[in-house]
Amino acid sequence: MDDSRRPRGALERQVMAVLTAADGALSPAEVRARLGDDLAYTTVMTVLARLFGKGLLTRHRDGRAYLYRRLDGDAQVAAHRMHRLLTAGPNRAAVLRQFVDTLSADDEQLLTQLLRHAGGGEDSP
Repeated sequence: MDDSRRPRGALERQVMAVLTAADGALSPAEVRARLGDDLAYTTVMTVLARLFGKGLLTRHRDGRAYLYRRLDGDAQVAAHRMHRLLTAGPNRAAVLRQFVDTLSADDEQLLTQLLRHAGGGEDSP
């Protein structure tokens, strides 16, 4: 085995650390520069794309490149993943209906309160 290779997942952890320390979203070139390593640009792009695919990052297009930002906390990561699953299917109403059918009575009540609050109704729970 080549001793110069990184341990599995090390580069992903380094990229996540760079994005955590950043004040805003970064391009692959900015991530590469902050890593301070002689990595290929395509390697950094691949790692960012994989982290995005895992639902750990958001991205938006800025010219020809994407800018990446780390999601903050478990709740934001879970919500982002749920949104991606919801938008991936052809029938959003069916997915939402199925999701609501699986909620406990307490979760259904909480969701109703949150929706009311989001619509400008009562205060948050």
